Formats: sequence, C-alpha cells, structure tokens
Amino acid sequence: MTEKEKMLTGNMYNANYDQELINERLSAKDLCFEYNNIKPSDLEYRHEILKKLIGKTKDSFIVEQPFYCDYGYNIEFGENFYANHNLVILDPAKVKFGDNVFIAPNCGFYTAYHPIEFDLRNEGLEFAKPIIVGNNVWIGGNVVVLAGVTIGDNVVIGAGSIVTKDIPSNSVAVGSPCKVIRKLSDKKPSVRNI
Repeated sequence: MTEKEKMLTGNMYNANYDQELINERLSAKDLCFEYNNIKPSDLEYRHEILKKLIGKTKDSFIVEQPFYCDYGYNIEFGENFYANHNLVILDPAKVKFGDNVFIAPNCGFYTAYHPIEFDLRNEGLEFAKPIIVGNNVWIGGNVVVLAGVTIGDNVVIGAGSIVTKDIPSNSVAVGSPCKVIRKLSDKKPSVRNI
C-alpha cells in the first residue's frame, strides 16, 4: 500500500518522505499562492483557480483570500458556500461542506493528527480522519474543527470554539471544547425568534 493509499484510508502514513504526496502538496500550494495573489475583483479568475484546486464544487461558492490547503482534491463545497478571509483546510482526509455553509474569518479544518508517542511522531507519521459539515451551517470566527468531526444540519458554531466531537443537527454549540448550549427548532425561523 502506498503512503497516499494509507492516508486516504485513515491508516498511519508518512507524508514527509513520500515524493507523490510532497509533489501533490506543492502543486496545491502553488495554486493557493496563485489564488491568493489574484486581484480580488477578478472573480472569474478566482473561481477558475478554485475549480482547479478543489476536488468538487457546486456552482455558487466564494472563498475570500487568503486561502490555504494541503491537497485540495479532498475538499468538497456544497451550493452557496461562503468562507471569509484566512480559511485553512488541512485535507489529507475528506473535508465535505453541505449547502448554505457560511464560515467567518480565521477558521481551520484539520483532518490530520499525530501520534501521542513521540518516537512515531518524530518519524513523521500521522493519521487523517474526515470532517463533514452539514447543510445550513454558520461557523463563527476563529473556530477550529478537528479530525473526525461531523457537524449536523442547521447548526451554529460560536466564535472561538474548538470542535473536538460531533455536533448534532439543529443546535447552537460554543466553547473549548465545543458543546451544545441550545437546541433549535427544525421549523423555519422568523425574524422574531432569532
């Protein structure tokens, strides 16, 4: 099994000495560099570069510059996806966003994690577990979502949260570690009860 195959199947792998993975990361980082240096008003060119970089997108998405990722091909944007400045996605595993996801500035989605044992970590070994974000999700500023987390539909994650465990649908969650503080109705809200 190649290091890439190990990575994609959630097994321990070495990203530091595998030339295929190094080349793929360099290619993605070159596209991120190109994207981040496009004139912000050139929306068509920005869209074109992200279509090359991101594994799967729908038609309507905006990612404000700067944006950084490891590989790109493991990222999926749903319809009407918006991410504000300084989004970082470490994507050795799948990172899938549903429709109508809004992400505030300075957020990170990190599928990679390292062994607790220092000797394995020092060898450059790591794991990756997917992150799934449902539909109609708003993620506040400076939020970090860690490997293996699923965020359900109709969720609000409060600013500054560190999401270490799954968050169920129809909830507001905040804190470090992030915890549900309120359940939401699955009915369409009116302006009065927001």
